[in-house]
Amino acid sequence: MKKTIYPALIILFISFSAFIVATTWKVKDPYEIKFSNGKIHGEFQGLKANIQFDKAHPEDSKISATIDATTLSTGFFIKTNHSKDAIDVDHYPTITFTSTTVSKTSAGYDANGKLTLKGVTKPIAIHFTFDDKGNEGIFKGDFKVITKDFGITKNGSPDYLDISLNIPVTK
Repeated sequence: MKKTIYPALIILFISFSAFIVATTWKVKDPYEIKFSNGKIHGEFQGLKANIQFDKAHPEDSKISATIDATTLSTGFFIKTNHSKDAIDVDHYPTITFTSTTVSKTSAGYDANGKLTLKGVTKPIAIHFTFDDKGNEGIFKGDFKVITKDFGITKNGSPDYLDISLNIPVTK
């Protein structure tokens, strides 16, 4: 009897675990990817993301995103051109993030992963919340980029940039 119950329980467990799948979310317009520092502020467009997120099981989530770095805008063409030169958009036209882990925190969630900017890949944590509205939702997050860690050393470049995200999504 025990010989048949244990395999049956294992098969049942595997069958149920197959149904625990993170929801795939699609980015909706308008979204915001903003950067700021006392010296400069601006935004990016051109977001493409693959977001598989389950708030009940964040450890099963996977997030990857690409931003078109050439869309950088500060609202003032001289600062925009200087900023594009600083991150060398001619040679590095994309910025990417790929999560390695997603976990629940007391204030929301953390997506730990790898950020690639100006050809340099570094670990980073994006702190975020998720406002679930059924078939829609909003991811709001923030993180800090230490510019010299990514080879951004052009004269006048800030020491860091605060990045804020406001990403509406739909199933």
